[in-house]
Amino acid sequence: MRGYRAPRAFDGERFLDGGALVLVEGSTIVGVEPGTAPAPEGCAVVDVPGGTLLPGLVDTHVHLCGDGGPRALDQIPELDPAELDAVVTAAEQATLRAGVTTVRDLGDHHWNVLERAGRDGVRPTVVAAGPPITSPGGHCWSMGGEASGVEALRRAVRERAERGAGVVKVMASGGVLTPGTDLTACQLTLQELRAVVEEAHRLGVPVTAHAHGLTSVERSVAAGVDGIEHCSCLTGTGIHLPAGLAAALAAGRIDVCPTVGFLPGVDPPLHVQARMAAVGVTVEQHLPHVAALHRAGVSLLAGTDGGIGPSKRHGQVAYAVADLTGPCGVPLEEALTAATARAARACELDGRTGRLAAGCDADLLGVDGDVATDVTALQRPRVVVARGREVPL
Repeated sequence: MRGYRAPRAFDGERFLDGGALVLVEGSTIVGVEPGTAPAPEGCAVVDVPGGTLLPGLVDTHVHLCGDGGPRALDQIPELDPAELDAVVTAAEQATLRAGVTTVRDLGDHHWNVLERAGRDGVRPTVVAAGPPITSPGGHCWSMGGEASGVEALRRAVRERAERGAGVVKVMASGGVLTPGTDLTACQLTLQELRAVVEEAHRLGVPVTAHAHGLTSVERSVAAGVDGIEHCSCLTGTGIHLPAGLAAALAAGRIDVCPTVGFLPGVDPPLHVQARMAAVGVTVEQHLPHVAALHRAGVSLLAGTDGGIGPSKRHGQVAYAVADLTGPCGVPLEEALTAATARAARACELDGRTGRLAAGCDADLLGVDGDVATDVTALQRPRVVVARGREVPL
């Protein structure tokens, strides 16, 4: 047995008075004691003096096949298997060093990430979607997930379930990084989206929909998806969030991952900025929209879209929490929950990670400073433990 102690602690839902001593046996948390409690006899303790202890962070939207460079997604088809494998390995390690111990991969390229399941070593827990399901020539078509028509879409869902996908990702709208696709339109009919959701739910797999356009968000809600990525509500002349849609998102308990967490001082590539400008939206306009979603009672997640470009590198959940608590107006404890317990639940890992609680995986993050008074402390990891294994920083 070993222990990890800090004078301040957040357990995944609330701050703990007096910090915590987290006891670990193998890969599992076996106890959470007050920070001043004596350690069991023979139990070595790692202290984080002046710091805060939290569950390892959870990023609900990453692209492990992307290297975070200017051509992150464009270059993927040009890489040979060994090169792509190296990109994914580097992404996993960068993720861990930032204190992110669990990710949901929503942009696999021809099953590369899913086929890594079960590899040994110090790695994050990965919930993988496989290639996102998209229309022919649709957003991220080169990843291998094109399908058209109800029966083909049902088959695509079954294939993902058979290969062990933990979530189905469907591209309901076009995307910024795929030229020729329309951000403001829906790529699938309501009947097609419902077929994806019905088949996935029949097989016990949740569905999250990439949706930028207002029409695609509304259609995804009507289809019964479990989550929506981006949820930008674009109309071609800017952002529009109808009150009825916001209420439906909240009432349906649909998790929205607005993919905040922008690296300060790093702008998106010029071609991305141009595509955003064409539909009347900027990063600065997206954040007040997220604030409106929060005020409406929508359940938000702190996923980042990590790996897609220089402003979206792997491991940026700390910046997502800062965006949520700053311009988006989300209370700190709720924003931290969006990166821990709630995020784990969205990944269907509730009770396994995202909490400082006995029986959960020993996924821990110790940071330098008091997160309760300085959210940027999350950007200063001192100790990271992934399923009981300490991560070299």
